[in-house]
Formats: sequence, structure tokens, C-alpha cells
Amino acid sequence: MRTTPALKLSTRLVAFVTMIVISAVFILFVGGTLSIQKLGEEYTKRSVQGIVEVLDQQIQASVADGELKRWVPKLLKSSNVIEMKLHSGSVVLFDYKDTARPFELERLVTYTSNLTLNPSYTIEFKVIPPYIGYSYSIGALSTITLAIGLIVFCLRQGVKWLRQQLRGSELLEERGRMILAGRVEQHAIGDHEEWPYTASEALDKLIAELQDARQERSRFDTFIRSQTFLDQLTGASNRLSFDNRLESTLTESGASGGIIVLQVYDWESIKEQNDKQTLDNFIVELGDTISNSINRYPDVVFARYYEATFCAMIPNQSDTDLSNLCSQILRQVEKLHLNGIDPDNWVHLGMTVYREGERRTNIVNEVETALKSAQLEKENNWNRFNKEAKSSVDRGSVRWRALFDRELHADKIHLIKQPCFLAQENGEVEFLHHEVFSRIIDDKQHILKASKFSPAIRQTGYESQLDKNVLLKIVKFLKLSDDMVCYSINLYAQPFRYRTHFNWLRDELLQLTPQQRQRLAFEFMEGPMVTHLDAMRPVLKMLSGLGCKVIVNQAGRTIISSHYIKESSVDYLKLHRSLVRNIESRPENQLYIRSLLGACENTPTQVIAVGVETKKEWQTLLNLGISGGQGRFFAKESDFLPGSGYKIRQTMSSISGRRNRWRK
Repeated sequence: MRTTPALKLSTRLVAFVTMIVISAVFILFVGGTLSIQKLGEEYTKRSVQGIVEVLDQQIQASVADGELKRWVPKLLKSSNVIEMKLHSGSVVLFDYKDTARPFELERLVTYTSNLTLNPSYTIEFKVIPPYIGYSYSIGALSTITLAIGLIVFCLRQGVKWLRQQLRGSELLEERGRMILAGRVEQHAIGDHEEWPYTASEALDKLIAELQDARQERSRFDTFIRSQTFLDQLTGASNRLSFDNRLESTLTESGASGGIIVLQVYDWESIKEQNDKQTLDNFIVELGDTISNSINRYPDVVFARYYEATFCAMIPNQSDTDLSNLCSQILRQVEKLHLNGIDPDNWVHLGMTVYREGERRTNIVNEVETALKSAQLEKENNWNRFNKEAKSSVDRGSVRWRALFDRELHADKIHLIKQPCFLAQENGEVEFLHHEVFSRIIDDKQHILKASKFSPAIRQTGYESQLDKNVLLKIVKFLKLSDDMVCYSINLYAQPFRYRTHFNWLRDELLQLTPQQRQRLAFEFMEGPMVTHLDAMRPVLKMLSGLGCKVIVNQAGRTIISSHYIKESSVDYLKLHRSLVRNIESRPENQLYIRSLLGACENTPTQVIAVGVETKKEWQTLLNLGISGGQGRFFAKESDFLPGSGYKIRQTMSSISGRRNRWRK
């Protein structure tokens, strides 16, 4: 297995060259020192030998002792001799000791020699070692100092030049490190100083081709999904997608809302009077007009149902809001003009309401009946199917605000959890985390699920307040518990457009220990997150850096590009439950899921199915390659705090049976 060196190439080469130069200088210095020492010893030895020869000649000439004592001390002192003894056997002829310059005897050098002309005489010297007492002299050692300075200067210049020459390879190596660390996008184009240039250019080209291939894969996946679930002319959902969403919505607990259908009257005769381009432009303009009217409502599903028929599903809205919306749509579309239409009788709307447990076919029949009733009036009009609405969300923004001000507090919000599991190779499942859901109590002491009050939360701008109180309650629980269970918290993406909300989340997480942060995961809805992706990128990066898991939920609810998976650090991708419902009998949903799985290839992102209810669904999902699942097939929802005394009160459906909302 290859490993990346800890030191850069230039650092290693500079260290090698510096070591070689320093070693050479050290060897030369040691050799020079030994040579100088040897020269000093030779000089002292020659000086002593000269004194021996002079004394030998004087003794041979029978010079008196008094004469020796007169001039010999001066000669010895000039030659740095401290002691001298001339003796013949045990008879000492001359003894000299310099008391003016005391030296330690251990440091003196002793020389002993026999006289040549007088072999019976022996002379002993104790001499000061060479260079003792000398200090640094600029004049004497100037050449050596200059040489050492020149070596140091040349070494510094050589190292500087070597670093400059290797800067390109360093840049290329650092770029390779960043690419291996996963930062391909930030280092797609290399610096012009990178060297070797051909390697840098080849890397640029390969990264560009890789990015193009990824984008092409993302475009192809988006194309597959759009061909399956989108109308090619208007960009709205098609009939298949609308029916899937409606059927999935009707199975959700506490679901309610309205269905609006708009149809152009006598479209066949209108087609005969206009060319295809004019008709297409009119349909696109009609779709844009309807879309602009309904976009202010959250979680709306808008589709082109037939050639000249549009449908809209407006969840969690009251009868009053739906009636006002129909009137508004009618006023807006009446402003459109086309050759061959009767200005007073060309567009009609039908409206009905739905609630949990009803059948899709019944809802479709009801709205078609309302549409036909409107057409019978022979004028531009809308009609509502005569049906009693049993929705509990008939409250305006003022009442919603009053409810949120009273209930959105950490001590009043009720939390529900549901476990999520990862599939194992042996067919078993392994616990991953608990997803946490919020509940509040309304004025009538009814439990409101997040799906009921979430649209109002977004309309009134209370997303930040809800997120803060939910996180505060969970963080308080984490600080008091010592288990290692992970909890997944749903957060809204819209508040992160403001820096203050980002700072709040960062500060709250930094107050936790690393072990506590590892027990947290954060989920964001795919649609809003992609809409505000520029603001969410630093959030996702911060969460990953602090050790928290990042999850994108409700994937597939809207048809959007999946390129964000490659750009962002997403750990898990949770499918919208409408894709999972009856997946074994819906090949179009299977194709959609295969497309998402393909988009997650070569990434650490794992795909999890949400809303798994039956064994057939789970087996089909496993065959498709899903990594995990969540739903009542595995475990039901339960209280976040065991023994809290909070119980979910389910609203009874009119359909009898053990599981009313799943029966057909």
C-alpha cells in the first residue's frame, strides 16, 4: 500500500543538500584543526631540539655553570619552557624552573632527550603546549572566517534557488493532496507555476472530463426523472406523478386539503383554429398563471393532468382559503386570450376536499363532478363538490401566530421518535438513529402533527423559533443521558439565509462534547435545501466538521438535479414516502429510485427508504439496492422521553378495520 510522504519534496532535497554541505565543512574543520595542532607540536619539538643542540655544544666546549645560568634562562623563557633539568645519572648539572609563569603540571608537555656529543647527559623539558593563551584574532583567522561565511552564504543561496526550482512540484503535490482529500472542485484548475507542466495539464484535463461526466450523469438522471414524472411542455408534474402523490397523501395520518381542477372548454375546436406553436404558448402561459396563484401555499402539487386540464393539490388549507384560491385563479386566467375561445365561457374549475382514508378514485370522481357542474352553467365559473369538510385547520394566520406564541416553547413541545435502520448483508437490520418529530397541542387540546402545522410555520415565519426550541430540548436530554443512541433532528433550511441563525447553531453545538455531537444528526428537506444551496453549503460543512451526520429527507418529492450530492457532504438520503408506497407494483417509481441510487455512486451517501409498511415493499427496495429503511414495518413511533405520560391520540377514520388508513 502506497503512503504519502510526510515531508515535501523540496524539504527533503534541501535537508539532504544542507546535510551534505555541513558534513563536508565539519570534516574540513576537524581535519584543519588536527593539522594545526600537529604543526604546533612539530614547531615546539623543533624549538626544543634546537635548545638541546646549543646546550650540547656548550657542554662539549666546557662552558662554566655560571655562564649557562646567565644566558640559558633567557633562551628557555623565549621558547616557552617552564622547567628544564640537565643531569648525568643522579648528578644534576643544571636545574631551571620558571616561577613567574605558573602552569598546571598536567597541562605541560614533557620532552626527554640524550645529548649527542655527551651521551652520558640527559636533558628533560616541560614546555607550554602550542596555542595556549591565544585568543581569536581577526587578522590571523580572517581567511578561515571568510571561507566559512562564504560557505554559509552560498548554502543559503543554493537552498533558495533549489526551493524556487521545486516550487512547481510542491504546488502539484499539494494539489494532489487536496484532490485525495476530496476537494476536487476547489482544485480543478492548477496554478500556472505547477511543474512538470505536462502532468499539471493532464490533471486539469482529467478533472474537467470527470466534472463533465458527473454533470452529464446528473443531467441524464434528471432527464429520466423528468421524463417519468414531469410534463415536457409546462415543466409541471404529469398525471402519473399527481396520482402517486395524491394516493400517498391520502394514506398519511391526519391528511386533509383540497383538489382543484381547471379545464379549457371545447379544446378540440380551439385546436382547429390555431397552430401548434400558438397552442403550446397558450398552455404554457395558462400553467404559469395557475402556478403563480398557488405558489404562496406550501407543499402544493401542481400537474398538467390532460392536454388542456390542470390539477392542483393544496394540503392543509381550509374551505375558505380554497374557495378564495379558486376565485383568484379564475380572475387571473380570464385575462388570457386565444383565437377561437368564448371570452365568457372557456374556462371552468372544480374543487373538492379530501381527508385521510379516502380513496383516490373517489376524490377524482368528486372533482370531475364539480367540474362538470361548473361547465353546465355555460360561463366561466368554478364549483365545489357538496361535501362536508372535517378539517381542523380552519384558522387564519393570526390564530396560527397566537398558537405558536403559546406552544412553541421547549417545555411545551412534544417530541416523538421513530427508529431508522441500515440493512445488513445477512438480511438483518442494524439500528442507525431515532428520527425526532415535533407535536403541539391546539386550542381544542388536539394533537397537531408537524405535517399539519408546518405549512403555517413557513407562512408565518416561525421556522427559527421551532428549530431552536426543539434543539434546546434534545440538547438538554443529551447532557443528562449517558447512552450512545443517535438522534436525528429536522431543521428548516430557510432560516440559514441569515448569518445569525448559523451562528446560533454553531455556538450550541460547540457547547457539547465531541461524544455528544456524534450522537446528533440533522435532516433538511431536499427542495428548500437545494433552493438555498449557497447558504446551506457552509452549514453542511460545519456540521460535518463538528462530527454530526447530515441527512437530506423527502428526496424525490420534487424533480430537481441531484448534482448537490456530489458537491455537499451528505451522509444519508431519505426518500419521500410517496416513492416507497406500493413500490413493488410501480415500475416508474423503481426507475426513479434507481436513478437516485446511480447519482449516489462513488459518494459516501447512502439511500434510506422512509414509510416502509409491508414486507413486499422492503424486499423490493432491497433488490433495488437501498441501504436502509424506516417505517412501521420496523417500528412504530414512540415517546421521545419514556414515561413522560404523553400519548398520541389518533383521530378515528370512518373506514373500519385495524389499520383504517391503509385499507382500500
